[in-house]
Amino acid sequence: MKPNKLLPAAIAALLPVVACQSLPGAAPPAIDAVRIAAIVQELASDEYEGRAPGSAGEAKTVAFLEASFRALGLEPGGENGAWTQAVPLVRTQLGTPRALALSVRGQSHALTQGSEIYLNTVRNADRILVRDAPLVFVGYGVTAPEREWDDYKGVDLKGKVAVMLVNDPDFHAAAGEPVAGVFGGRRMTYYGRWMYKYEEAARRGAIAALIVHDTDGAGYGWPTVVASAGENYGLAGSDPAGLLAVRGWLARDYADSLFREAGLDLDGLRAQARRRDFLPVELPIAFTADIPVASKTTVSHNVLAKLTGATHPDETIMFGAHWDAFGIGAPDAEGRVARSGANDDALGTAGVLELARVFAAGPRPQRTLVFALWTAEERGLLGSLDYAERPLYPLERTVANLTLDILQTAGPARDVLLVGEGQGDLEDDLARAAAAQGRVVTPEALPERGLFYRADHFPLAKKGVPVLLLMAMSGGADLFDGGRAAGDRWLAGYMKCYHQTCDRWSPQWDLRGAVQDVELFHAIGARLANSRHWPQWRAGSEFRAVRDQSRAARR
Repeated sequence: MKPNKLLPAAIAALLPVVACQSLPGAAPPAIDAVRIAAIVQELASDEYEGRAPGSAGEAKTVAFLEASFRALGLEPGGENGAWTQAVPLVRTQLGTPRALALSVRGQSHALTQGSEIYLNTVRNADRILVRDAPLVFVGYGVTAPEREWDDYKGVDLKGKVAVMLVNDPDFHAAAGEPVAGVFGGRRMTYYGRWMYKYEEAARRGAIAALIVHDTDGAGYGWPTVVASAGENYGLAGSDPAGLLAVRGWLARDYADSLFREAGLDLDGLRAQARRRDFLPVELPIAFTADIPVASKTTVSHNVLAKLTGATHPDETIMFGAHWDAFGIGAPDAEGRVARSGANDDALGTAGVLELARVFAAGPRPQRTLVFALWTAEERGLLGSLDYAERPLYPLERTVANLTLDILQTAGPARDVLLVGEGQGDLEDDLARAAAAQGRVVTPEALPERGLFYRADHFPLAKKGVPVLLLMAMSGGADLFDGGRAAGDRWLAGYMKCYHQTCDRWSPQWDLRGAVQDVELFHAIGARLANSRHWPQWRAGSEFRAVRDQSRAARR
């Protein structure tokens, strides 16, 4: 693939003039909205086929990213002097089920994939076969010894299907209930994430795991759940949830009716599941599935570039975003099939490329800067997860990871949204940089969505690396034009396109707010790159202990 021009005149002409203007009284921005727009329009075009890992779209994407970094004068930051790090994946695609049913006291009910139930697998096999496996309701599916909480209570799940609720026990708790606050109120913990639930069910010996969907608890609707149409990816040979034969979701209304037919009240069980003394419930329901699977091992790629530090080259600051989206899916009402992820996360990728351009054009930093564009984020943070297990730069000497994943496109804002408040003192750096822009920091308005656990910084956080995430899904920004109400309207509109074909480039985007946020990371990164500052996790953070174990490496 030939290197693409980052500023084709035709693309620049599409961008509204307002999106390229500076804020009143501000110096001209170092980060260029026109360049960002051009990159997004390129990566989100149909030519890239939705940028699915292992596809022809990946090959085009990786070639574009490599060419872009090379044109900026950066050094290859991947394996063995290359621009990439190989990420071995298993890709699976469920076929048309030969049998798919739930039986209640012997009365069988056929299920439709994508309607009452949604299933996928990461098992490298040609067939999924489950016969009359009993269902066990395990509440929220949480084992948290530090909170004196165990939903499983030693139940034998071998050969059985774990059925559980989305989010964690505090999410639905009313004020004054005994457990309210054990899991931090409505702020989702890691125990609320679907990947944790699948992995814990697998550790308990379950053959399958089903989560009861609800839009508020998940943070997204049923169309987002079914968007992958039975396709999935896992890390080849190392995905703990791969021990499950199949995993997925039950639609909320269907689950309610299923439990009623079994003589049970799911709402009542939800209330019981919010108590420490909850006991798993064996259900008079059995699950059968006979589904062909097309599976193959493929190699995808993280793309990395670096700017080697002049004084402390063995200390790194990492800027990250994910290049992948959801590939080709079913046609929408307009006949579009490419789920191109223009905002999620071509826009974040463009932001990282702009950061690379600005830093490369400036003075050489004291510390090394790494620009990481991850694969397979949409499949469970797999690219960054693999990097965290096989880092190319020592994690104990990685100063910070700064991640861009979904930026708002409705214009400049008076505030910046903080995801994961209270975790680390990078929040102080964010507040300082925001104040220099005349902005304030606002804690995320939707902590129940668990966004801190849903982006590529998280695998590095689990290894102790201090992290900071900017993600516009965390609430409506206080926009210059229309205030918080306008920010809320933008977010509601965006969520209708989350992981759908309509997340595509629009000439109506006003990128001044996105530029503000990318400039924040430039300011924070520049300070970290030219100082001896080592950000710390705050007391009480679950990531502080693992970071403290490597303290000697930073002296």
